[in-house]
Amino acid sequence: MQIETLPLSYRYLHRTQVAGEPVPLVLDSPHSGTEYPPDFNSAVPHGQLRTAEDTWVADLWAGALDHAVPMLAARFPRSYIDANRSLDEVDPLLLAEPWPEPLPESAKVRLGKGLIWRMMDDGTPIYDRKLSLDEVRHRIDACWKPYHKRLQAAIRETHAACGQVWHINCHSMPSVAAKFATDKPGLVHPDFVLGDRDGETAAPAFREFVAAFLRERGYSVSINDPYKGVEIVRQCGNPAEGRHSLQVEINRKLYMDEITLRPNEGFDRLRRDLADLTVEMLRWMRGQLAQG
Repeated sequence: MQIETLPLSYRYLHRTQVAGEPVPLVLDSPHSGTEYPPDFNSAVPHGQLRTAEDTWVADLWAGALDHAVPMLAARFPRSYIDANRSLDEVDPLLLAEPWPEPLPESAKVRLGKGLIWRMMDDGTPIYDRKLSLDEVRHRIDACWKPYHKRLQAAIRETHAACGQVWHINCHSMPSVAAKFATDKPGLVHPDFVLGDRDGETAAPAFREFVAAFLRERGYSVSINDPYKGVEIVRQCGNPAEGRHSLQVEINRKLYMDEITLRPNEGFDRLRRDLADLTVEMLRWMRGQLAQG
């Protein structure tokens, strides 16, 4: 099978800080991609594939760009390869031949949601064939690796400029967990879920500041339940070294119709609230830096 190369795996959006202190915040949206590569060859209709996207999430956070906060957004779709999975979360049931390295147990792989998805949230198989090792490696090299390389560079650059860095890993979630989406199918989600892997990837004060802001705006917020954060916050966060990484899941019912994927009447309000959150986070972060 001939494999075509994607032109770019991500968009790196930022506006240069003209004057003042460096910006200590980085955003990334790994599931915002809407450019479906010609080698995908899915058995699922395009409209159904799109339900795997974090549709509009990068747009919701775009107000951060007005404050020179950089944001990385994937171009490739989550169902093609998931940037929020580790490279050893390969699903052997997808492969035409055995993977050459050992594959550890993974709850996400058991759900069919490994590095490359085997099924949709409702259990619909994405492929009517097996994938070759070359196909999997191509997706890793063309999409996963460049995305992670650029994100790690942004984290390093910001940490070097500011002495610490805070990172928001931006996601969305359905209003009700689907059968094969999580290990809690049927769970009615709150408005926001904040995940720092139980304090492993960020100082608790960061998570609590964000939670308090959102609750003051009238949103319901859960901490590390049912989503603790996965591969990206694990890679980016190390509070002992001044790197604080927080996964933020937003309930899709707040801003879009979950069937048509079009923005609803709540979109503008949520976008304004996230822009205000960005301003307040930056103020809080600069206070933290001033304290040493």
